[in-house]
Amino acid sequence: MYCFIVNKSSGSGRAKKIAYHIENTLQEKCIRYRILYTRQPNHATKLVQEMVQKKEVKAIIAVGGDGTVHEVINGLVGSDIPLGVIPAGSGNDFCRGMGIPLQYNKALERILKDERKVIDVGRINDKFFATIVGVGFDGQVAQETNNSQNKRVLNLTRMGSISYIINVLKVLLYYKPTSVDLHLDQKLTTHQNVWLIAIANSPFYAGGMMICPDAKNNDQLFDVCIVKGISRWKLLRIFPSVFKGKHIYHSCITTLKAKELNITSNVPMTAHGDGEIIGTTPFKIMIIPSTLTVL
Repeated sequence: MYCFIVNKSSGSGRAKKIAYHIENTLQEKCIRYRILYTRQPNHATKLVQEMVQKKEVKAIIAVGGDGTVHEVINGLVGSDIPLGVIPAGSGNDFCRGMGIPLQYNKALERILKDERKVIDVGRINDKFFATIVGVGFDGQVAQETNNSQNKRVLNLTRMGSISYIINVLKVLLYYKPTSVDLHLDQKLTTHQNVWLIAIANSPFYAGGMMICPDAKNNDQLFDVCIVKGISRWKLLRIFPSVFKGKHIYHSCITTLKAKELNITSNVPMTAHGDGEIIGTTPFKIMIIPSTLTVL
């Protein structure tokens, strides 16, 4: 049995419409399925935890955006049940990193082929993540975006990623960089005037931005991008280059690789994982190799 976890609010209701079409397709193919709808934040995690106890579940499929994937993997890690994803959110960066088609019917075809890939996941404090953790400026932008009305409006026209850009400009006006102590695989470094630290298990976030263009989800390493020592106006000027991953050649950008990081700061820094707010510093982040099977 395929179990579909549907976030009805993803894509301003697009996920619910997609679920209707999926149901018709599965009925035509005489495939056993169950569709469960989330009702509040973190409900997807609880639903998955309940479903992994059932022996007849063949796969659990997230129908939604990166936030839905985030909640589903936090219930799925530790089981041997594979994950499928039908993209229906504003960013769909997990799907981009996995090469999953952004058209729901093609994504469903891929799932039914049952071709499997095992990937790493990350853990930040007590939460798992599949794509990227953003600490500092990134985290603040994610918080503004998740709380904004413009994201909901833009989702209706399938332009939800523009909401992130709008909130980048908003946060840029008031955000203040800070000092950070960073233990990278137990080696301590101190960084001044840090805007953001991105810890990547996948190249993409925020609807296709390539913050860590060389990141891979099966190499048992994070790619780490640190942005520091730059004025807000210069940061704004290099911002467009992140869409092609060219920002990493700027002198204010430091790129590293690591399996484990510990981050502390003299001023609290907000973090998101897969676009979902995790909390504020301190953070312990580690790679969990070959943990998740994806269809």
